[in-house]
Amino acid sequence: MSVTVQLSIPNISCGHCTKTVVRETKDLPGVENVEADVDSKSATFTLASEADLSRVKETLAEIGYPAVN
Repeated sequence: MSVTVQLSIPNISCGHCTKTVVRETKDLPGVENVEADVDSKSATFTLASEADLSRVKETLAEIGYPAVN
């Protein structure tokens, strides 16, 4: 059963940032869909399971877009 999670990512400041977040996380194991939004400075992930969330957060931190929740 899929899980949808919205993460606040304060470092998102432009369209390039959103494209980077999507590009770097969309092919991670367990990520079924990702959409990033510059206006809300957030990204919404559809994951195969909640267990996949830690990998997403680790990747975001590694690429300079750490999630704050």
